[in-house]
Amino acid sequence: MIKSIQNLHPIIFVLIATILEVSGDAIVRMAIYNHTGSIRLALMLAGAMLLFGYGFSLNLAPVEFGQVVGLYIATLFIVWQVINFIAFRTVPSIPIMAGGSLIVAGGLLITFWKN
Repeated sequence: MIKSIQNLHPIIFVLIATILEVSGDAIVRMAIYNHTGSIRLALMLAGAMLLFGYGFSLNLAPVEFGQVVGLYIATLFIVWQVINFIAFRTVPSIPIMAGGSLIVAGGLLITFWKN
């Protein structure tokens, strides 16, 4: 089964990993700041499972992490802003958009610039 999964394009692993990482972090954040008791514990466990899924899925990618790090960072920034808006209703500010543009540009340079 693992071998058939590894036939997927590396971008699929990067996208899944970033969605799991950012979602897991958002759930842990909500657990810490918005809940108490058993709900907090359940959210912490759910967040931990998503964060484990992030590490697991990224390590299933059929390439070395160093080969996709630029694309991963660019994708992470974009997914982070989408989840931040969905979970916390926060619109990125102008400095976040400006800095994020540099992050995405840098990630694309790292990934696609061939010597």
